[in-house]
Amino acid sequence: MQDYKSFFGLQKILITLLVLSSSLSVSTMMLIKSSSSKAQSTENRNVNNLPAKVRTQQQIEELKATMLKSWQQEAQTKGLSYAVPLRFQGAIVESAKLTPEHKVIALTFDDGPWPESTAQVLDILKQNQIKGTFFLIGQNVKNYPGLVKREIAEGHVIGNHTWHHWYQFLNPQAAAYEIVHTADQIYQVTGIKTNLFRPPGGIMHNGVVDYARNSKYAIILWSADSVDYSRPAVPKLINNVFRKAKPGGIVLMHDGGGNRSKTVQALPEIIANFRKQGYSFVTIPELLEMQDKDQKLIANKK
Repeated sequence: MQDYKSFFGLQKILITLLVLSSSLSVSTMMLIKSSSSKAQSTENRNVNNLPAKVRTQQQIEELKATMLKSWQQEAQTKGLSYAVPLRFQGAIVESAKLTPEHKVIALTFDDGPWPESTAQVLDILKQNQIKGTFFLIGQNVKNYPGLVKREIAEGHVIGNHTWHHWYQFLNPQAAAYEIVHTADQIYQVTGIKTNLFRPPGGIMHNGVVDYARNSKYAIILWSADSVDYSRPAVPKLINNVFRKAKPGGIVLMHDGGGNRSKTVQALPEIIANFRKQGYSFVTIPELLEMQDKDQKLIANKK
């Protein structure tokens, strides 16, 4: 597996934390800015009165909180912490309704991150300068955090695809766990809170969609299914994608959950064929934002 660059200086953060953890000296590690105010001086005296180990642990926690905040702010600045327009919060989306001049398509990938195939998909997207949307399985995020960090570092969008990818009916508590636990894991790894959700298998009535809708997630389905999970021959897989492809459409593929070699083989040709037909590629948030703007323009003209 490729040795990826750290995301937003993560390595520097870890090194700093290790230094803090091994040192009991407060004077060389103080992160509190000096201030002439009496309140600040009092706070500093109170800190100095604490045992060395307690003070060190407090400094570690303060540093972690500070760096996470900085991480999130940088993500927001770079457009990585994405917001869904109000009209799509709690809504079900299969494709976007766009004006004719917008010939765009969104490539989406489910069930990752996954050893080998996720990195291969990312390599292809990078070579073609395309941003995709990845719907992640929570336990895979936990097992392969480096791949998720690479997705974010390279400008892709991530969404919630539950923790276990279960199809059976789930009571409200189990449904909440599947979504919330995955969201927490994504946040721990990336510092990002996603409000995009895709139900496993597109199943709408087993409890998870109800929870997601009530939690203001945008429920993202698809308009063109590659059916790559069944591992068809590459020409068949490509035909599946284009059979129902249309402007504003959402293409479903998989980078995880099993052997995805057929998807990896087909992806370059899928991209080339879309470009030959005049398509450009967008992420799901970009697609939703385009529809939102189009609908506002149409409403203003009435």
